[in-house]
Order: sequence, then structure tokens, then C-alpha cells
Amino acid sequence: MKVSVVILNWNAEHLLRKFLPTLIDCCTLPEGWGDVEVVVADNGSTDDSQYYVRAMAALHPHFQLRFLPLDKNWGFAEGYNRALAQIDATYVVLLNDDVEVSPGWLAPLVKYMDAHPDTAACQPMLLKYGNGGYFEYAGACGGYLDRYGYPFCRGRIFSTVEPNKNQYATTSDLLWATGACLFIRLDDYRSAGGLDGRFFAHMEEVDLCWRLSCRNRKIACVTDSIVYHMGGASLAAGSPYKTFLNFRNNLLMLYKNLPTDELRHVMRVRRMLDVVAAFTFLLKGERKNFSAVFRARRAFRNMKDEFRTTRDENLSAARQAGNPSMSVPGRRPIFLLWRYHFKRQHTFTQLS
Repeated sequence: MKVSVVILNWNAEHLLRKFLPTLIDCCTLPEGWGDVEVVVADNGSTDDSQYYVRAMAALHPHFQLRFLPLDKNWGFAEGYNRALAQIDATYVVLLNDDVEVSPGWLAPLVKYMDAHPDTAACQPMLLKYGNGGYFEYAGACGGYLDRYGYPFCRGRIFSTVEPNKNQYATTSDLLWATGACLFIRLDDYRSAGGLDGRFFAHMEEVDLCWRLSCRNRKIACVTDSIVYHMGGASLAAGSPYKTFLNFRNNLLMLYKNLPTDELRHVMRVRRMLDVVAAFTFLLKGERKNFSAVFRARRAFRNMKDEFRTTRDENLSAARQAGNPSMSVPGRRPIFLLWRYHFKRQHTFTQLS
């Protein structure tokens, strides 16, 4: 199999009904490029997702669509690990269930990856579903990190999402590609250990891409490919649980991947910045998010020891790849909060 497009589903029959028909229509490659399949990996749903997928497979007997049941809700990260363990393909696409693909979206990704064997993963241009004139928050035209672990994208800095005026139409190397539509070599996925199942959800694709970058594998955005992402289908932006996962997993990711000479300083600064973030939530009347930040920091401290071996393994893998300093091109030596709030740099172009 050339490409396996894998959708991780959990009680989202309504989204499958909305987006799966278009995916089936648009999941083709030019003749001779290889076969494509779509796999709906199900995280123990209790709705009628499996019946809908099986019905769609019966309606499209010449299209390779299959339903892959998992025994329970393993979360985003471990759910994909368990699904991809049962996949045999050169490339896999981790595709969110709330993404609408466009005609011809797949071929540019395959063409780019075939031509760039040093690239482990890529993403398409991500536009907002229902308003394609704007980039979409979750990935836009590809992601970076600042010095203290704050993610940003070409097309989105914090809550500022830019209109798409083709200002980022060039293919570019990144630090991370969005998990909403992550196109990755299955061999690279497995050699890096896949997504970290302990994260459950959020930041897991950034962590995976950072590990790959430390191993001198490249990450790219291929802007000839366009998809549309609804976003917020699993957890709303203001959800305290989402706040908890984002803060906890960001700290775990930093601990796993930061160069040794930066680790202590960055974690000390983050401690102060997280306190500021918590009280910012409190001033806005968001008490549950205020508490979520401190719960996240406490969870990080409790989990840190079990990640020590993982950190050592990452350091060792980087040394073996000839990158003992663990330097990566998409991590920028800037303080994003300062640039955004005090210097009023709200676009990627201004940051650059």
C-alpha cells in the first residue's frame, strides 16, 4: 500500500457522515503512483459509527475503506499507535475526523515526499472550514516553537489567525506539522517511537516532530495541498481539561527534548510564566482554567521521573544521528510572549 489515510474516531458518526464522502471522492492518486486506502480506527465508540462506515464500504466496493475497531478509548496518541501497528503502507496520513479535503490534495504530498527522502513528515496548508479565506488555528502553514516552548505557525500566532493572501505559499521546513493532517513515513513514525501515549491528547504531534528533527529528519509544509479544518470538535478552546493537557504536555515535551544546557533555565522561566498565565485566567473569571494550570504543573512533577529514561533515549538518538546539541531549525531563539504582547508582532512575517 502506498498511502493509508487513518481517521481516529470516537463517537463521531455525525462528523463521518459530513466529511467521509468527500474524502472517498478525493482520495485518488495518478495512475501508477500506488494504492490508497482509508481506515477508520475506532476508539471504542458506542454510537453507530461502525455501521455507517461499513455501509459506506458497501456503497463503494471498488474503494479500499475499512473499519478498524480498538477495544476502548485510548486517546489520540495511543489510539493512533495501536491503529498504525496494524497498517502496512509507505506513508500514513493522521487525519482528523473534522477535516474536509479538497480535490487533488493527496498527490502533492506524495510527490514531495517521494522527491525528498530526508523529510520524515509534512502537512498541507490548513484553512478554516466554512471560511477558507483564513488559515486554521491548529496548523495553518506549519509550526514552530519559541525558546520557551510556545508553539506558533505561519499564519497563526497565539489567538491571531491571519487571512490567507498567499503570503506563505512556498513550501517550507518546520519544527512541527499539524496532527489534524499529518502525512508521515510509517518507518519514521515507528523508528521515533510514534506518538507518546502518555500525553493522551494535545502536543503529541509537536513532540513527535521535535524528536524526528533532533534525529536530523526534516518536517515540511506542502502548500500545493489544501484541506479545511473545522477545529474544536473534541474539546472546546475554553475547556479546562484542554488547558490542563496543553500545559502538562508542553512541560513534558520540553523536558523530553530540550538540550541539556538549556533545560534548567527554560524550565525555571516557564514556572514563572505559567503562574502569570494562571492568574490571567483568574482575572478573566476563568477559575477552572486557573486551577487547571496548577494541576498541570503538579501532574508534570509527578510524571517527570518516568520520562527520565525517555529523555536519555532522545539524547542518545540525536547523538547517533550526528546532532549531539539537539539543535533543530524550527525552534526560534525568541520570546514569543514579549514579541506578541509588547512589540505587537502578531504575524509570522513580523516575527521573521
